Amino acid sequence: MKKVFLAIFILPLLFAASEYTVDITKAPHKIKWYDFNTGFELAQKEGKIAIIDCYTDWCGWCKVMDKKTFTNDSIVQRFNENYIAIKFNPEKPGKYNAGTSDSLNGRQLLLALSNNKPSGYPTFFFFVPQSKKMFQVPGYQDVKKFNETLDNVERYQKAVMK
Repeated sequence: MKKVFLAIFILPLLFAASEYTVDITKAPHKIKWYDFNTGFELAQKEGKIAIIDCYTDWCGWCKVMDKKTFTNDSIVQRFNENYIAIKFNPEKPGKYNAGTSDSLNGRQLLLALSNNKPSGYPTFFFFVPQSKKMFQVPGYQDVKKFNETLDNVERYQKAVMK
């Protein structure tokens, strides 16, 4: 009787469950995001460009970037291999260290990053540690445009390193 019960009820469940297993090699990869303090320090230590995604929770185009651009396999791979990716929301409470002895709040850090000229959301800041230069790139970018932006920043870094 136990064998019949097993055959009728348990085995079909096991076969059904096996159809829904996830192949880890095909699972979507994600960008490894850092908070500002950790990421900024790491970028300087490793000599990698820091990409600071300056966003807010209410920004519609920020959400489109997260959903479309930052889930693209080529962008994810490029970020994780060559950059230190930082998520920064200046509207959230926190204390940020930007290489000074004083810590800044989110609004102060935004003003410091943008040279007192914030440009809305989303805005991307690219910090090149070799030259200690910060570049500000405002607005939504699709995958093609963002790859072009990354190409330009990488060209600049290579020129500085020569």
